[in-house]
Amino acid sequence: MSPRAGIDASSVLQKAAEMIDRDGYDALTIGQLAKELSIKPPSIYNHVGSLTELKQALALYGSAKLYEQMMDAAVGLSGDKAVYALGNAYVEFARKQPGLYEAAFRAPDLDAPDLKETQGKVVRLVVKVMTVYNLDEETTLHMVRGLRSMLHGFTSIEQSGGFGLPLHLNESFHVMMETFLAGLHVKSATMR
Repeated sequence: MSPRAGIDASSVLQKAAEMIDRDGYDALTIGQLAKELSIKPPSIYNHVGSLTELKQALALYGSAKLYEQMMDAAVGLSGDKAVYALGNAYVEFARKQPGLYEAAFRAPDLDAPDLKETQGKVVRLVVKVMTVYNLDEETTLHMVRGLRSMLHGFTSIEQSGGFGLPLHLNESFHVMMETFLAGLHVKSATMR
């Protein structure tokens, strides 16, 4: 069976990303994807080898998009403003593309070299932004890990509807980031 005109691997990936953002990561099936593309399910296999392969591609795509959004947010900034911008970009990505965000962390093969490289770019970006705090390498990595844990925890709780108190989420995010930055300054001062 030859591929249908106008449909290629990229359009299949884009439609799958749209679907998981709308319906959730676990709702993605080859049958539903084919229906959305107005093709028969076997035709999907002209473009991807399997649902597992598609989910791997979505993980890579989601990680790359997260990196791009964070990089764009930090351009021209440094210090606290850059760290805050990175955090805000992370949370906004998860809000706007919740399925793609989830896909980035649920890859069938988390050890795939291309995925590790792309996810490593996010870490290296945050490490680079934190160089102005003059922390040693190990402490910097601990701070990066702490920031990621806070951001992932915040977005996970938000996505699951776990913030039940009548407080504005953006204000909670602001307080969280300000507290992290204050701690970062304390840590930086102890390293001098």
